[in-house]
Amino acid sequence: MREAAFVKQNKEKWIAFEKAIALKSQINPDTLADHYIHLTNDLAYAQTYFPESKTLQYLNSLTSQAHQQIYKNKKEDKNRVISFWKEEFPLFFYQHQRTLLYAFLVFAAAIFIGAISSLYDDTFVRLILGDRYVNETLNNIENGNPTAIYGTGSEWGTFLAITVNNIRVSILAFAFGVITSVGSAYILFSNGVMVGAFFTMFANNEVFWQASKNIMLHGAIELSVIVVAGCAGMVMGNGILFPKTFSRRLSFVRAAKDGLKIVVSTFPFFIIAGFIEGFITRYNEMPVWLALVIIGGSFALIIFYYIIYPIQLHRAHAAR
Repeated sequence: MREAAFVKQNKEKWIAFEKAIALKSQINPDTLADHYIHLTNDLAYAQTYFPESKTLQYLNSLTSQAHQQIYKNKKEDKNRVISFWKEEFPLFFYQHQRTLLYAFLVFAAAIFIGAISSLYDDTFVRLILGDRYVNETLNNIENGNPTAIYGTGSEWGTFLAITVNNIRVSILAFAFGVITSVGSAYILFSNGVMVGAFFTMFANNEVFWQASKNIMLHGAIELSVIVVAGCAGMVMGNGILFPKTFSRRLSFVRAAKDGLKIVVSTFPFFIIAGFIEGFITRYNEMPVWLALVIIGGSFALIIFYYIIYPIQLHRAHAAR
């Protein structure tokens, strides 16, 4: 591309950004970051193809001003953590809700496959869950307490072990996005098959309702947020597959940051799920109405925070 064509193609963008910097306009942080990245890309292009030009001098100056404006005397808001959870993350996540839907569909399809496979093949459950776990669960069913396994160990020990394991699974689902979104979809699929086989084992032994009532006390949040973690990995993987106007490397870096932000958002929910499993699930004599309130409230919390609330915030900001 000739220098004149390069300038003509990008000058309006540069001028708009220059005015925004000069007037210290309030710009959404994500938008500001996008503009800055575009600017540095243009600077790199000019350095390569127009090394002695005035265009390069101009872009050097503009990039320097932008950098100073963004990072000069940067102060962290005292309420930064609160604003992140209350507004910044939900607004950011709105753009990734479609990916969340795809992650959910993969997980739901895997649960269905796991359930159907276990329903028609008794050995499938043992293949997926292992003989030791299945034998112990069957023994608990015979003793009249199908979820007795959740009552073993100390409350705090169970809470910490489950929380750490859940966070490990979420990081794994995210990390597999490095091999494109197919990697994270694989983690979602394998976990979904396991869940389907797990619940079908109880159904085959006619204790589905009794077991599900207890397991879903913590499972409502745990399973939902695994889907969110898978979404995080798929976001990162999509950055490799669909770079759009960016270089594939830059697209991956941007998508990895987005995915990391999503997966970090799951940690508090995993802590809540771990607490429920460690301190509440073990009490299998809980009244049915109370169990349903906890399960329904858990699902409502996840649906509101990751689906309804981002849409509400987006509409509110768009109306301003």
